[in-house]
Amino acid sequence: MKKAAELLKRIRPLSLFMLTLAGAVNAFGITIFLTPVKLYDSGISGTAMLLAQVTPKWLSLSVFLILLNIPLFLYGLKKQGVTFTVSAIYTVAVYSLSAWLITDVLPVDVSIASPLAGTDLLLCALFGGVISGVGSGLALRFGGAMDGVEVMAVIFAKRLGLSVGTFVMIYNVVLYIVCGLVIHSWILPLYSIVTYAAALKTVDYIVDGLERSKAAFIVTARSEQICAALQKEFHTGMTIMEAKGGYSGSDRRVVYFVVNRFQVMKMKDIVQEADPLAYITLSEVADIFSANQDKN
Repeated sequence: MKKAAELLKRIRPLSLFMLTLAGAVNAFGITIFLTPVKLYDSGISGTAMLLAQVTPKWLSLSVFLILLNIPLFLYGLKKQGVTFTVSAIYTVAVYSLSAWLITDVLPVDVSIASPLAGTDLLLCALFGGVISGVGSGLALRFGGAMDGVEVMAVIFAKRLGLSVGTFVMIYNVVLYIVCGLVIHSWILPLYSIVTYAAALKTVDYIVDGLERSKAAFIVTARSEQICAALQKEFHTGMTIMEAKGGYSGSDRRVVYFVVNRFQVMKMKDIVQEADPLAYITLSEVADIFSANQDKN
């Protein structure tokens, strides 16, 4: 416990605050929208929700979140590192505590219906997924995690010849099938898939940003003209790399340039005007930051 406290002190105050917020937000989405109507979250959180339904009352969601997640985080300690492990355990602890406060302490009735969406399964699935996705996304963005299944995926996916995303998807498909078999109905598991999809998309937005930029690789023989035109229009820098044509063997240069999605067409027009034979490829860029800025 002492070492964990020391490690938490090393985590930046902003990250610690955001991890706390992530756990509380995730608990709000789960306990206010999903558990009242018996919808299921994904991963270990969804597993904990199912177990809480079929076991004695004292084995609550909060208890299973701790029992299932912490051993997985500790198991992945060598692979993920101490800082990540402590951050993840802290986030899950906040999630578990917040869930307990909402369901057992605060004067909020979440026993038979959502206080905000009633018994409307679609509303509960969508809002529960989006809000829990915000919590999970914040946890990932600030160095933690909300669910031990992601650690399992990192450890076991490669051994099984699967990608991390495929491993998580298979786990969730199996989970929802088991839920359907246990409760003898497929309605709630099917709505839970809506929750999973909403949460997954929200996590992508939180982690990668709402406005992804585009990285342009411009292969050209007129790099000076293109760079001058781009700099005049966008007032930003770019990187030039030497290259050689694989077929022609002629010397070329590759201009690496990052623009937002609203500037793509203007950039194409400028490049084509400067060099009609230029070759352009575009790829998405999730985050752009300066190493020096990140240290400050």
